[in-house]
Amino acid sequence: MKNTRSDWDMWADVAALVVWLNRTNPVDDHELTLRIAKISEEAGEAIAARIGMLGQNPRKGITHDTADLAGELCDVIVTAGVALTTLLGDANAARGFLAAKLGQIRDRAAQVQAQNADGWRPLAQSGGAA
Repeated sequence: MKNTRSDWDMWADVAALVVWLNRTNPVDDHELTLRIAKISEEAGEAIAARIGMLGQNPRKGITHDTADLAGELCDVIVTAGVALTTLLGDANAARGFLAAKLGQIRDRAAQVQAQNADGWRPLAQSGGAA
């Protein structure tokens, strides 16, 4: 299931999905809520796949593999992209918002890495009070 297109743009595909969904289910508050709720449904399927990989249910045994879980995680990503695009009204706006958010997360992670390099650890890891 490898995408070999070097010019692939996830957001263009998400935009096309949103157009398709909007034709059948015009966007209102109810539809936006359902698209957001769909993220949880897909996340639940990812959790079920992971449980199936572990064979947690002795009656069922091992029912899923890495490809199953990866596919479910992709469903979560795409569904979140559809919900974000629906909320913001445009795939380019969603792309920009995600890029900015990812930049904030990257900056916070870099700060924590710099602090850890100096011997700093969060209280929960150092045994101190949280």
